[in-house]
Amino acid sequence: MPTPPDTSKTLKLERYNNYLRKIHSTKLITASSKLLFRATLLIALILILFFTINYPPLSDTPHHVPPHHRLHHHSLLSTSLFSAGGGAAWEKQVRLSSTPRRTNGFSVLVTGAGGFVGSHCSLALKKRGDGVLGLDNFNNYYDPSLKRARQNLLSKHQVFIVEGDLNDGPLLTKLFDVVPFTHVLHLAAQAGVRYAMQNPQSYISSNIAGFVNLLEVAKAANPQPSIVWASSSSVYGLNTENPFSERDRTDQPASLYAATKKAGEEIAHTYNHIYGLSLTGLRFFTVYGPWGRPDMAYFFFTKDILQGKSIDIYKTHDQKEVARDFTYIDDVVKGCLGALDTAEKSTGSGGKKKGAAQLRVYNLGNTSPVPVGRLVSILEGLLSTKAKKHVITMPRNGDVPFTHANVTLAFKDFGYKPTTDLSTGLRKFVKWYISYYGIQSKTGKESQATGESG
Repeated sequence: MPTPPDTSKTLKLERYNNYLRKIHSTKLITASSKLLFRATLLIALILILFFTINYPPLSDTPHHVPPHHRLHHHSLLSTSLFSAGGGAAWEKQVRLSSTPRRTNGFSVLVTGAGGFVGSHCSLALKKRGDGVLGLDNFNNYYDPSLKRARQNLLSKHQVFIVEGDLNDGPLLTKLFDVVPFTHVLHLAAQAGVRYAMQNPQSYISSNIAGFVNLLEVAKAANPQPSIVWASSSSVYGLNTENPFSERDRTDQPASLYAATKKAGEEIAHTYNHIYGLSLTGLRFFTVYGPWGRPDMAYFFFTKDILQGKSIDIYKTHDQKEVARDFTYIDDVVKGCLGALDTAEKSTGSGGKKKGAAQLRVYNLGNTSPVPVGRLVSILEGLLSTKAKKHVITMPRNGDVPFTHANVTLAFKDFGYKPTTDLSTGLRKFVKWYISYYGIQSKTGKESQATGESG
């Protein structure tokens, strides 16, 4: 019987070749993976570069977009990712700004800190030694550069403004996690009576949804802060009692803006009743002064008079003069601080009420209604320029013909007493306006001309 051939060498050789093939395959896969990873990374970087060049950052707003689509252009991504996720340096800024310097000083979150009343109140609180942290979305309802200028002014006094929206729950929660606020001064709102007819949703989003979102976060905070917030004299609506008292009816709003502020007062009552939040509402009466809002009559009257444009002077349907209880900003600031100083602590904890909590509402006005015609006459004198007046009947757009504040209750509870008459207040406003916009007054030009000719 023949001897079978010896295959051991052949088997060993095949096993060795298989081993070599496995090593080669492994190296090839590893090399391919590295190449694929590098290629993917390169493509990602190219895409990032492409989108950076071809698309504006989230905070920029195209000028061709209509204003009512631009109001809340900061998305949740922009506020939460770039503000709340700012890391240790951001948290340090937040804590530093909100830490009081005086004994028993407040730590106050001021919403709408880049606004007219908000910036003035933030500055006053900081100057007396309280800790102040601002929150503002810097929307485009009016020129944001004015808000940025206010922000720069506050920054010089160590007040930091977080850029974010009231409806950004994670951002608000983050702020309350970082800082145990003793008080909230809630001044952020969509303002303006006439604009509500163009963009009603912005009022619902800010004045109602935003307020509820703030209250939701505040109720869950431990400790709960005391809250002072801006209502409006517009809640009196079609009320015919004179002067307007906190006891008067406020169930006949004449504009959507007024309706959202009235809704805010009812919402405040609910959160006070259920969760023990201490809430004080302030009904402002036509606030004016330096750093004011460009959509207010005194402001754009000044601009149009200086530019030689005609201005509309409204008369009522029965041909009476429209009058307003113009209130100077310094008086309103004193009222806001007085309300904060006398606000009692909230009684809830972690969203649960422990006892009855303070609930108040006050008028903050000047108590001296002035016809709009008189306002224009004062401006003419201060600007040394005659206004081109166009008298028309007041449109049915939600404006009321007359406002007059009874401030007895605010005087009784925290000594509120306005001291600035319209002539004095407008003089201070015009001085600021001419300085801020770099305008040379007619008197200055005449003096310069006389000097040159001599």
